[in-house]
Amino acid sequence: MERTPGGIRLTAAHLRWIALGAMLLDHLWAMVVPGSQWMTYVGRIAFPIFAFQIAEGARHTSDFRRYALRLLAFALVSEIPFDLMYASTVFYPFHQNVMFTLLLGLLAVRGLDRARRKRTAGAAALGALGLLAAWLAGTIGMVDYGGMGVLTVAVFYVFRGFPLARLGQLACLVLLNMVFFKGEYVSLEILGHAVELQTQGFALLALIPIWLYGGEKGRGGRALQYGSYVFYPLHMLVLYLVKFLA
Repeated sequence: MERTPGGIRLTAAHLRWIALGAMLLDHLWAMVVPGSQWMTYVGRIAFPIFAFQIAEGARHTSDFRRYALRLLAFALVSEIPFDLMYASTVFYPFHQNVMFTLLLGLLAVRGLDRARRKRTAGAAALGALGLLAAWLAGTIGMVDYGGMGVLTVAVFYVFRGFPLARLGQLACLVLLNMVFFKGEYVSLEILGHAVELQTQGFALLALIPIWLYGGEKGRGGRALQYGSYVFYPLHMLVLYLVKFLA
């Protein structure tokens, strides 16, 4: 069990609810409530939490193949609702939904896990090549958050359970979300000075609930797990219908 600040411990169920709520706010902002910028700022915390849970799931799953196939199935199911929400068409090959990102991250972590267990130069090389291949696939395949999203899953797998792990997570998320990530900027006034901040930088706030995670599953079990998978394509379809057909 990991220690958390002030004795506060969040469960995996708490993290899932937080991520789902943040994602919904972000998509509501994009589709139904334009102008409420705070909603997308809050929404930035969703993906790192999902990435963290994929890394955790890879460590604890008893059936990796089934886990990967489940992500693939929901990635395929989610693509049309995602395309409808993102581009108002049933086929948009230039941006793929986040389930593909998480799947690629899971596959990358699989190779890294084998390298950790075998502790050989060959396994380490294969793990590194697998990570590179997943990053390239995410970048070329134009998945949500791109190759940086794939690397985010790997970061949470690599930096876990050893001294200064949180510092490593923070440093990597700064690089992935504020240095290498190209996106929108927001202008803020701090102490009388105008500061341009990468909007994706708000993703770093996800580290607060992640660091409060205590290692327990919490309430909901498989119902919450599968329900969250179903919620992803379903809420995008509903938002599309609300915006364009209501």
